[in-house]
Amino acid sequence: MTETLVERRSIDVVPDEERHGTAFSQFTLWLGANLQITAVVTGALAVVFGGDVVWSLLGLMVGNVLGGAVMALHSAQGPKLGLPQMIQSRAQFGVRGAVVPLLLVILMYVGFFASGTVLAGQAVGELTHTGDTSGIVIFAVVTAVVAVVGYRVIHALGRLASVICALAFVYLGIRLLDHVDLSTLMKDAHFSLSMFLLAMSLSASWQLAFGPYVADYSRYLPRTISGRATFWWTLSGSAIGSQWSMTFGVLVAATAGDKFLANQVGYVVGLGGTGLIASFLYFVIALGKLTINVLNTYGGFMSMVTSVSGFRGRRLLSQRGRAAYIALIMIAGTAVALLGKDSFLASFKDFLLFLLTFFTPWSAINLVDYYLISKERYDIPALFDPKGRYGAWRWDALVVYAVGLLAQLPFLSTAFYTGPLVDPLGGADVSWIVGLVVPALLYWLLARRNPALPSGNESGTKPATASRTEAV
Repeated sequence: MTETLVERRSIDVVPDEERHGTAFSQFTLWLGANLQITAVVTGALAVVFGGDVVWSLLGLMVGNVLGGAVMALHSAQGPKLGLPQMIQSRAQFGVRGAVVPLLLVILMYVGFFASGTVLAGQAVGELTHTGDTSGIVIFAVVTAVVAVVGYRVIHALGRLASVICALAFVYLGIRLLDHVDLSTLMKDAHFSLSMFLLAMSLSASWQLAFGPYVADYSRYLPRTISGRATFWWTLSGSAIGSQWSMTFGVLVAATAGDKFLANQVGYVVGLGGTGLIASFLYFVIALGKLTINVLNTYGGFMSMVTSVSGFRGRRLLSQRGRAAYIALIMIAGTAVALLGKDSFLASFKDFLLFLLTFFTPWSAINLVDYYLISKERYDIPALFDPKGRYGAWRWDALVVYAVGLLAQLPFLSTAFYTGPLVDPLGGADVSWIVGLVVPALLYWLLARRNPALPSGNESGTKPATASRTEAV
């Protein structure tokens, strides 16, 4: 039982004999991961910062579909390669050069771990009657334990959360509609380009932030599963789950105002009822956050191992090493959560948009290379060899990545920096669109002239099983 439940793989290739599952597993995982309180808060931000209900909902939907499509294209790489997402970045940036976006990815995981733990800690604190601080610590420890066990339990948790959280959101939606005049809210529509684009940016950044780890959760699927099936099940689960949660957030923010802002978790639970119902809803909030925070912890662990192995040249990881990496993510995220729990809402919006600046160029480069340049075929052994086909550092890709970052700055709007082209656009932040288009075109033009075409043990052939057993 232990051998099948506790995961042994980390950044090494998953052999065909260990592949299992169906593409539908991506739907349940990403539906469960998005039916949760932080997605509710993300949707609410579109109204909190000045948008109306109608155009906020439309903007969020467009962002969820567009960002979700990019994220799902990354997911489709998993069954084909049998590798974690960020290992694939070595084909674009080099075995060691991939550490540049990886460091930012690790920062993202710590940030999302912290933001999720703040809200989940409130729920756990209420359930255990111990307070927010104790709730944060308890929740963080449980998250780390599940992440250590690994892939199978993560998917089982996603299946459970997709059912329980969906039922809870149906109930909460009914309760909410008893308190609001929906027709009045829908009539109050006043289009503002800047607010519409803010809503798009919030939901697109939510989806794009999954990109650096989404293939981690599809890499065990049999390679016979089509990329199209993986793409559509991932997109539908993530887009439906997030739009559902964000729609609830928009309606709550539009009707509750300061009551919701003062205590997001408390207001949502109070909407549902008291007594046993309240306890159940606190449990649902903790369960939803556990699902996504486990993904963040597991993804952070994978990214840290990928970064270290690029310099140490080892693929496999001992169980003790696995626990140590996950503990580092947990400790860092918990510390940030405890320090920032009193200023969560304002900080979270800027954190989302800040992350978007760094991950859209990475997504653009990765997808152009995989689908257009390499044609879904990589030299897998070379991804672990700094002297191999992809080299240690690919400076052309790193330069394109830097240009992609800089190109966004004139269009970026955050609390700590506003670009010079934001005001001429009516305050709209379109930096994420620039961050996708500019590096995609530049990388495509450069890579066509000198593509690193695969040979030898390519994806599409049976992958070799790693022979080294040293701990990273």
